[in-house]
Amino acid sequence: FLETAAYFCMKPKMGEKEVSPHSFFSIWHEFSSDFKDLWKKENKLILQERVKEAEEVCRQKKGKSLYNIRPKHDSGIVSK
Repeated sequence: FLETAAYFCMKPKMGEKEVSPHSFFSIWHEFSSDFKDLWKKENKLILQERVKEAEEVCRQKKGKSLYNIRPKHDSGIVSK
């Protein structure tokens, strides 16, 4: 634990000799919960952008017809 606290440059509070797990993990908990919230918001924005792009592609494909309609030729029995 002390090596991990030293890696993150944690220093003991005033009046304490060493970094306590409570002080370390209280800061870590705040960081991780903020990060999780931002991660969810960012993923939501990315998902909305992808949905908009997919809807635009669908609109463009619907604008183009996939088949051609030919006019009917009068060559049958009824036309004679």
